Amino acid sequence: MKEFIDYILHFGNLNEQQIKFISQKGNELELKKEDYLVEAGKPLKQIGFLLQGVIRVCYYNNKGEDITCYFVDENHLIFGWQNYVDDLPMSVYLQAATNCRLITFSIQDWKEISNTIVGWDKISHKISEKNHIEKLERRSRLVSQDAKTKYLEFLSYFPNLANRIPLSQLASYLGITQSSLSRVRKDIR
Repeated sequence: MKEFIDYILHFGNLNEQQIKFISQKGNELELKKEDYLVEAGKPLKQIGFLLQGVIRVCYYNNKGEDITCYFVDENHLIFGWQNYVDDLPMSVYLQAATNCRLITFSIQDWKEISNTIVGWDKISHKISEKNHIEKLERRSRLVSQDAKTKYLEFLSYFPNLANRIPLSQLASYLGITQSSLSRVRKDIR
């Protein structure tokens, strides 16, 4: 829980009583590789903070192909802000790309924290905004680049991820074939 509290304190201030209250609401959850935190079409039931591992955000296109949109690594909040606010079902899958350990909060507990702690919504919004900006910056740079540049950009943003996730998921995220990714990796070694 300490990692989560330290993370939250980057976005706002909390007193000891508030920290204790939040700490009582969190639960630890372990996911095995390929387990889902949430599936598309289902409501968001919990908000998680990733302590260990990698979660991938993915969907299936109209051809049934598994498309990786994004990766979430350690010390990030996994939070579908729009789904939470509007109580909408998820449009993507959140799947463990590796074994994961998270601190989770039920939606009910998250709302109770929000109703109890003045400024909690502002903290949550700041986190959501930061995550959204990071995601857009990372994805937008990959759009018009060649395979080698995409891979090198990926390594600059996620230096510890390339050897932890399946090549098929990384290739999907980069928008290249797995064989192209293998060639690029071989060329830069």
